[in-house]
Amino acid sequence: MTRPETPPPRSTYRHGDLRRALLEAGIALARDGGPDAVVLREATRRAGVVPNAAYRHFSNREELLQAVRLDALSKLAVAMEREVNGVQRRGRRSAEVARACLRALGIGYIRFARTEPGLFRMFRMFGNSGEPRNGGDPASAGASGMTPIELLNDGLDKLVETGVLAADRRPGAEYLAWSAVHGLAMLVTDGPLRNMTAAELDLISQRMVQMMVSGISQ
Repeated sequence: MTRPETPPPRSTYRHGDLRRALLEAGIALARDGGPDAVVLREATRRAGVVPNAAYRHFSNREELLQAVRLDALSKLAVAMEREVNGVQRRGRRSAEVARACLRALGIGYIRFARTEPGLFRMFRMFGNSGEPRNGGDPASAGASGMTPIELLNDGLDKLVETGVLAADRRPGAEYLAWSAVHGLAMLVTDGPLRNMTAAELDLISQRMVQMMVSGISQ
Protein backbone atom coordinates (compact mmCIF):
# COMPACT_ATOMS: atom_id res chain seq x y z
CA MET A 1 0.00 0.00 0.00
CA THR A 2 1.43 3.39 -0.94
CA ARG A 3 1.46 6.14 1.66
CA PRO A 4 -0.66 9.20 0.88
CA GLU A 5 1.30 12.23 -0.14
CA THR A 6 1.52 15.19 2.23
CA PRO A 7 -0.84 17.89 0.96
CA PRO A 8 0.88 21.05 -0.24
CA PRO A 9 0.83 24.11 2.04
CA ARG A 10 -2.27 26.27 1.72
CA SER A 11 -2.06 29.89 0.69
CA THR A 12 -5.13 30.67 2.76
CA TYR A 13 -6.23 29.43 6.16
CA ARG A 14 -9.81 28.22 6.25
CA HIS A 15 -10.04 26.30 9.50
CA GLY A 16 -9.91 28.94 12.20
CA ASP A 17 -7.60 31.69 13.37
CA LEU A 18 -4.31 31.63 11.45
CA ARG A 19 -2.63 34.01 13.85
CA ARG A 20 -3.43 31.68 16.74
CA ALA A 21 -2.25 28.68 14.72
CA LEU A 22 1.06 30.39 14.01
CA LEU A 23 1.39 31.39 17.65
CA GLU A 24 0.71 27.84 18.83
CA ALA A 25 3.35 26.60 16.40
CA GLY A 26 5.79 29.16 17.78
CA ILE A 27 5.01 28.08 21.35
CA ALA A 28 5.66 24.45 20.43
CA LEU A 29 8.98 25.42 18.84
CA ALA A 30 9.97 27.41 21.94
CA ARG A 31 9.09 24.49 24.19
CA ASP A 32 11.43 22.28 22.19
CA GLY A 33 14.35 24.63 21.80
CA GLY A 34 13.85 28.04 23.37
CA PRO A 35 13.94 31.32 21.42
CA ASP A 36 16.52 30.13 18.88
CA ALA A 37 14.08 27.48 17.64
CA VAL A 38 11.28 29.96 16.93
CA VAL A 39 11.51 30.52 13.18
CA LEU A 40 8.65 32.05 11.22
CA ARG A 41 9.10 29.78 8.20
CA GLU A 42 8.93 26.67 10.37
CA ALA A 43 5.85 28.02 12.14
CA THR A 44 4.11 28.50 8.81
CA ARG A 45 5.07 24.98 7.75
CA ARG A 46 3.54 23.56 10.92
CA ALA A 47 0.42 25.64 10.42
CA GLY A 48 0.14 24.30 6.87
CA VAL A 49 0.35 27.58 4.97
CA VAL A 50 2.85 29.21 2.65
CA PRO A 51 5.26 31.70 4.29
CA ASN A 52 3.65 34.74 2.64
CA ALA A 53 0.38 34.00 4.44
CA ALA A 54 2.05 34.58 7.80
CA TYR A 55 3.07 38.15 7.03
CA ARG A 56 -0.49 39.36 7.48
CA HIS A 57 -0.12 38.52 11.17
CA PHE A 58 3.63 38.62 11.89
CA SER A 59 5.72 40.80 9.63
CA ASN A 60 8.97 39.24 10.82
CA ARG A 61 10.45 36.72 13.22
CA GLU A 62 10.82 39.29 16.00
CA GLU A 63 7.07 39.88 16.08
CA LEU A 64 6.43 36.15 16.42
CA LEU A 65 9.06 35.91 19.16
CA GLN A 66 7.41 38.74 21.08
CA ALA A 67 4.00 37.10 20.80
CA VAL A 68 5.39 33.77 22.01
CA ARG A 69 7.13 35.53 24.88
CA LEU A 70 3.93 37.27 26.00
CA ASP A 71 2.06 33.97 25.87
CA ALA A 72 4.82 32.35 27.94
CA LEU A 73 4.51 35.14 30.51
CA SER A 74 0.76 34.53 30.65
CA LYS A 75 1.41 30.85 31.33
CA LEU A 76 3.88 31.86 34.03
CA ALA A 77 1.24 34.09 35.65
CA VAL A 78 -1.20 31.16 35.68
CA ALA A 79 1.45 28.93 37.30
CA MET A 80 2.10 31.55 40.00
CA GLU A 81 -1.63 32.01 40.60
CA ARG A 82 -2.07 28.26 40.96
CA GLU A 83 0.48 28.14 43.77
CA VAL A 84 -1.12 31.09 45.58
CA ASN A 85 -4.56 29.52 45.25
CA GLY A 86 -3.21 26.46 47.01
CA VAL A 87 -2.22 28.39 50.15
CA GLN A 88 -4.24 27.26 53.15
CA ARG A 89 -5.76 30.37 54.75
CA ARG A 90 -8.18 28.93 57.30
CA GLY A 91 -7.27 29.70 60.90
CA ARG A 92 -4.16 31.67 60.01
CA ARG A 93 -3.37 35.29 60.75
CA SER A 94 -3.31 37.63 57.78
CA ALA A 95 0.43 38.28 58.19
CA GLU A 96 1.13 34.56 57.94
CA VAL A 97 -1.05 34.30 54.86
CA ALA A 98 0.74 37.25 53.22
CA ARG A 99 4.11 35.58 53.79
CA ALA A 100 2.82 32.24 52.54
CA CYS A 101 1.40 33.83 49.38
CA LEU A 102 4.69 35.55 48.56
CA ARG A 103 6.54 32.28 49.04
CA ALA A 104 3.99 30.60 46.77
CA LEU A 105 4.61 33.17 44.04
CA GLY A 106 8.31 32.36 44.15
CA ILE A 107 7.70 28.62 44.09
CA GLY A 108 5.32 29.02 41.15
CA TYR A 109 7.99 30.90 39.21
CA ILE A 110 10.69 28.29 39.85
CA ARG A 111 8.33 25.41 39.17
CA PHE A 112 7.43 26.96 35.82
CA ALA A 113 11.11 27.22 34.91
CA ARG A 114 11.61 23.57 35.84
CA THR A 115 8.62 22.26 33.90
CA GLU A 116 8.78 24.67 30.93
CA PRO A 117 12.49 25.43 30.43
CA GLY A 118 12.05 26.30 26.75
CA LEU A 119 9.36 28.88 27.50
CA PHE A 120 11.31 30.18 30.49
CA ARG A 121 14.26 30.93 28.22
CA MET A 122 12.01 33.26 26.22
CA PHE A 123 12.12 35.77 29.09
CA ARG A 124 15.76 36.62 28.45
CA MET A 125 15.25 37.94 24.94
CA PHE A 126 14.35 41.53 25.71
CA GLY A 127 16.42 42.15 28.82
CA ASN A 128 13.78 41.50 31.50
CA SER A 129 11.31 38.84 32.53
CA GLY A 130 8.16 40.76 33.31
CA GLU A 131 8.26 44.47 32.41
CA PRO A 132 8.79 45.57 36.03
CA ARG A 133 8.55 49.28 35.28
CA ASN A 134 5.14 49.43 33.65
CA GLY A 135 3.34 46.24 34.66
CA GLY A 136 3.60 44.54 31.30
CA ASP A 137 1.39 43.87 28.32
CA PRO A 138 -2.17 42.65 29.07
CA ALA A 139 -1.42 39.66 26.82
CA SER A 140 0.95 38.42 29.52
CA ALA A 141 -1.74 38.36 32.23
CA GLY A 142 -3.04 35.26 33.95
CA ALA A 143 -6.58 34.29 34.92
CA SER A 144 -6.75 37.11 37.49
CA GLY A 145 -5.95 39.72 34.86
CA MET A 146 -2.58 40.43 36.48
CA THR A 147 0.81 39.93 34.87
CA PRO A 148 3.64 38.16 36.74
CA ILE A 149 5.16 41.43 37.97
CA GLU A 150 1.73 42.70 39.04
CA LEU A 151 1.20 39.51 41.03
CA LEU A 152 4.54 40.06 42.74
CA ASN A 153 3.78 43.72 43.47
CA ASP A 154 0.40 42.73 44.88
CA GLY A 155 2.04 40.16 47.13
CA LEU A 156 4.54 42.72 48.43
CA ASP A 157 1.80 45.30 49.00
CA LYS A 158 -0.02 42.76 51.16
CA LEU A 159 3.10 42.44 53.30
CA VAL A 160 2.88 46.19 53.93
CA GLU A 161 -0.85 46.05 54.61
CA THR A 162 -0.39 43.31 57.21
CA GLY A 163 2.56 45.00 58.92
CA VAL A 164 5.16 42.47 57.79
CA LEU A 165 7.04 44.94 55.59
CA ALA A 166 7.63 48.54 56.61
CA ALA A 167 6.22 51.02 54.10
CA ASP A 168 9.55 52.81 53.73
CA ARG A 169 11.17 49.51 52.70
CA ARG A 170 8.60 48.73 50.02
CA PRO A 171 10.02 50.79 47.10
CA GLY A 172 12.16 48.56 44.90
CA ALA A 173 11.42 45.39 46.86
CA GLU A 174 10.08 43.76 43.69
CA TYR A 175 13.55 43.92 42.15
CA LEU A 176 15.09 42.16 45.13
CA ALA A 177 12.47 39.42 45.15
CA TRP A 178 12.48 38.95 41.39
CA SER A 179 16.28 38.78 41.10
CA ALA A 180 16.49 36.14 43.83
CA VAL A 181 13.80 33.91 42.31
CA HIS A 182 14.89 34.43 38.71
CA GLY A 183 18.51 33.76 39.62
CA LEU A 184 17.68 30.39 41.15
CA ALA A 185 15.45 29.54 38.19
CA MET A 186 18.37 30.17 35.83
CA LEU A 187 20.68 27.98 37.90
CA VAL A 188 18.06 25.24 37.77
CA THR A 189 17.46 25.39 34.02
CA ASP A 190 20.90 26.15 32.58
CA GLY A 191 23.31 26.31 35.49
CA PRO A 192 25.06 23.97 37.91
CA LEU A 193 21.80 22.94 39.62
CA ARG A 194 20.24 21.45 36.48
CA ASN A 195 21.35 17.92 37.39
CA MET A 196 19.84 17.96 40.88
CA THR A 197 17.08 15.51 41.70
CA ALA A 198 13.49 16.72 41.97
CA ALA A 199 13.60 16.27 45.75
CA GLU A 200 16.79 18.33 46.03
CA LEU A 201 15.34 21.08 43.86
CA ASP A 202 12.15 21.17 45.93
CA LEU A 203 14.20 21.62 49.09
CA ILE A 204 16.48 24.33 47.76
CA SER A 205 13.52 26.18 46.22
CA GLN A 206 11.67 26.20 49.54
CA ARG A 207 14.78 27.41 51.38
CA MET A 208 15.44 30.17 48.88
CA VAL A 209 11.91 31.61 48.92
CA GLN A 210 11.89 31.46 52.72
CA MET A 211 15.15 33.41 52.81
CA MET A 212 13.79 35.88 50.25
CA VAL A 213 10.64 36.59 52.28
CA SER A 214 12.58 36.81 55.55
CA GLY A 215 15.19 39.12 54.05
CA ILE A 216 12.66 41.51 52.53
CA SER A 217 10.59 41.75 55.71
CA GLN A 218 13.51 42.44 58.06
